[in-house]
Amino acid sequence: MSLSKQLPIFPLTSQVLPEGRMKLRIFEPRYIRLVKDSLQNDAEFVIAMFDNDKSPSEDDYIPPYGTSVKIIDFEPRDDGLLGITVEGQNRVRILGHWLESDNLRVGNVEYLPPWPQAELPETCKNLMEKLQEAYETYPELSELLPSLNYERLDWLCSRWLEILPLDTETKQTLIKEENCLKTKEYLLDLMGK
Repeated sequence: MSLSKQLPIFPLTSQVLPEGRMKLRIFEPRYIRLVKDSLQNDAEFVIAMFDNDKSPSEDDYIPPYGTSVKIIDFEPRDDGLLGITVEGQNRVRILGHWLESDNLRVGNVEYLPPWPQAELPETCKNLMEKLQEAYETYPELSELLPSLNYERLDWLCSRWLEILPLDTETKQTLIKEENCLKTKEYLLDLMGK
């Protein structure tokens, strides 16, 4: 699946991963164009984190790993902004990026294989229980998800990476892995085995 493609990039401080969903508020003209083009062409764009320690003009302002997303819903909001809901499709590596005339960032991206599905081992039950607890305490975290696949370790690790306030470098290191095993170890260390 190492297909290379040019896609618009939406930089954020948070990350969505495949099978995850996220709501976005759109108000800048460059992102209104991105949404319009995506809807007209049923096309993906990339959500990627940005590095707060870098200037937007620096090449490494956007780290190399993100997620291609598709718009699955949109609605005008009470505050006059456009609201969209996106769903993560594929992990991607950004090979290079640039700004267009309206400052919309576009990049060459390479699709990465999905993390292999993995059953949740008995030793990771606390990761499932703590995520269930987080979703019960903060239902807005899970209300967009079509299904809660707690029995899948890869799904569980992805959802934790979306909600944990980890620094960009840590998230990048875990997202780029070929499977969820390093994320599992990181989470077990973080939360106590």
